[in-house]
Amino acid sequence: MLPRIQDPPAVADYGEALLWYFEVVRRYNERLREFLCSLPPRSVRAVVVDAPSVGALGVARELGVPAYTFFAANASAVAVFLQLPWMRAGGQPSFKELGDAPLEFHGVPPMPASYLMRETLQEPESELYKAMMDAMRRNAEPDGILVNTFASLEPRAGPAGSSRRRGAEDASSVLRRAVGRGPGGAGAGTKEKHECLAWLDTQPERSVVFLCFGSIGAVTHSEEQLREVAAGLQKSGHRFLWVVRAPLRGDTQRLFDPRADADLDALLPDGFLESSEGRGLVVKHWAPQVEVLRHRATGAFVTHCGWNSALEGITTGVPMLCWPMYAEQKMNKVVMVEEAGVGVEIAGWERGLVTAEEVEAKVRLVMESEEGERLRARVAAHGDAAAAACKAGGSSRAAFGQFLSDAASLGRV
Repeated sequence: MLPRIQDPPAVADYGEALLWYFEVVRRYNERLREFLCSLPPRSVRAVVVDAPSVGALGVARELGVPAYTFFAANASAVAVFLQLPWMRAGGQPSFKELGDAPLEFHGVPPMPASYLMRETLQEPESELYKAMMDAMRRNAEPDGILVNTFASLEPRAGPAGSSRRRGAEDASSVLRRAVGRGPGGAGAGTKEKHECLAWLDTQPERSVVFLCFGSIGAVTHSEEQLREVAAGLQKSGHRFLWVVRAPLRGDTQRLFDPRADADLDALLPDGFLESSEGRGLVVKHWAPQVEVLRHRATGAFVTHCGWNSALEGITTGVPMLCWPMYAEQKMNKVVMVEEAGVGVEIAGWERGLVTAEEVEAKVRLVMESEEGERLRARVAAHGDAAAAACKAGGSSRAAFGQFLSDAASLGRV
């Protein structure tokens, strides 16, 4: 085990935290080298680092150990990341200056430059921009790349995101994820059943719209936005399960504070909770997302397009309403809506406010229309493909087996 690192300094934003992390990886490379060399001879078959930790690849290269990077993102995002450093030559407008102008990528649908991660939409002279471009260039150097996807979901993106030495392999977390739909339940090893699962047990099949925006996305909604969502759900007439957290209001210390519960009566429209009782349930802070998505009563998923959430929606066969917020989620939305066809876009997020009318319209589209039925069928087909990919002979199982074989044969220290 490597020595404990010092606590991070207080930082103003994610960009500063990322720069600090890059520096920590660099500082600990010598400790990593000492650790690997302390292990029994020829026992290290490979080194796998996550994408931001590419500063450690040099240690593996020095010792002759096969090195791989793991992206928790999808193959399309990886393809974008690997192509970005070579897209803007000197004298051309920066990604920031391009604004909403479309960018063309191999293997990925065109998307506005503004959809890129915020850390790449900086001035090219900034320390953060240079560090990001360097990390993206170095992510093209390892022996292989492990990606959180399955082959049939993004057939064009895998080859486009290939490293120079080996292609992107779909070592999907779906390998560990239950894909079936059931009556609900608290899940293996859970002592108590969450109240929302008991409530779902009383609802008709595929009748409930589930709204959950992740641990960070949920606190970025303003009070005005929460009221618009509430009004839209009310007007739609459909059943709903909505996870709500108190708006952050700039206080980052409250981000992961379990005591920062929302005052629902103060945040939501007067009488909303009473008028929707029985038809809707608002849960503070957290809900067991996978169990909710697997439940027979869940009929649609309003999501912030975090990739884990997207895969959970796909593998459980639940159509999604896409509301991206931060990180690579805007790129994920392109994959979900335009490439895979597993979701519809909720308009207005790019302007900072989704209206009640838009919430109502998209909920009705997914839950009532023929287009919604076609969407549901596509998601179900992708869910079946995900399950098949993880079985013997499936693409994900084969890709992961190839990774293990390559790691065993390329060298040991």
